[in-house]
Amino acid sequence: MEWVETTGRTVDEAKSKALDQLGVAEDDAEITVIDEPKQGLFGRTRGEARVRARVRPTQARPKVERRDRRKKSDKSDQADSPSDTSPPATKAGAAAAADTDVVATAPKSAANGKRRSSRSPSSPPVTKNVVGDVDGESVGSSSQESTVDAAQVGDEAQRFLQGLVEAFGLSGTAEVHRDGDEIEVRVEGADLGLLVGPRGTTLQAVQELTRVSAQRRLGDHDTRLRVDVAGYRERRRVALTKFAEDLAAQVVATGTAKRLEPMSSSDRKVIHDVLSSFDGVVTRSEGDDPRRCVVIAPANA
Repeated sequence: MEWVETTGRTVDEAKSKALDQLGVAEDDAEITVIDEPKQGLFGRTRGEARVRARVRPTQARPKVERRDRRKKSDKSDQADSPSDTSPPATKAGAAAAADTDVVATAPKSAANGKRRSSRSPSSPPVTKNVVGDVDGESVGSSSQESTVDAAQVGDEAQRFLQGLVEAFGLSGTAEVHRDGDEIEVRVEGADLGLLVGPRGTTLQAVQELTRVSAQRRLGDHDTRLRVDVAGYRERRRVALTKFAEDLAAQVVATGTAKRLEPMSSSDRKVIHDVLSSFDGVVTRSEGDDPRRCVVIAPANA
């Protein structure tokens, strides 16, 4: 698991920053205090608090020897499987189940293929708000007309997320917030860090699965669908805004460009949007996913 280091005026503030970066609750994280502020004269404190944190590793299930599994499977088949005189309906049902398993895996690859093909090769070069970094909210090509009602897409997304929360054994409620063709499904509840993951990586995967379930399956091409869990996206946006503004100020002061660590497309979009109105700097994205990152450079460079 990846460790992060954060600082703050107090230990609690440093912990809070670390949890925001990891996107998990404190119960789901391992936190080590490296430095604490020291008491100075007249009640003042010197130095900063520094902590290291990571997502708490999950316990791996014990492996079962393949040979043992095979023996158990053979015994079970001999004891429970019907003879060759089984009715045809049973075999047909097994074939139908096999077909169902194949179909269930298809939408994800199809959605990924369509999403890649929807990016226009004639997109303009990188500007302060990069077109390629906009987090694609809809599935499929926008040039196709869609007769699917946005309310229906929201209902399907809500149903999928509610089922996902229950499947994980968590306590939460999915609510739909719609503004025209823009839909945000918010999952609210306690201890939902498992659905967020380190720096929102799990949340991004959950959002993609929701789009496939609610949009791809219905043939929707126009609705912009987003998923948020426990207000993580807003907290992340606030943290990234301050981070970007601080770095931009350093770039203006030193005249030296700064290259940020690799980020998701949604995080890169926040950086581009925040600094689009920041005087003295320009932003661009470099590299390929998942190592694509933002570069903040002086405007006159």
